[in-house]
Amino acid sequence: MTKKKSFVLRIDPEVMKAVEKWAADDFRSINGQLEWIIHNALKESKRLKTK
Repeated sequence: MTKKKSFVLRIDPEVMKAVEKWAADDFRSINGQLEWIIHNALKESKRLKTK
């Protein structure tokens, strides 16, 4: 299993509410939703190495 690095994220409460709702709509955890958002942003900007 791949190791994951943890970190503290300071985020605006309104942004957090929006992420929580989006995660619930997609049946994901908040952590899973943030990973998905970051992954897609990296992929779209071609900054993610493909396997």
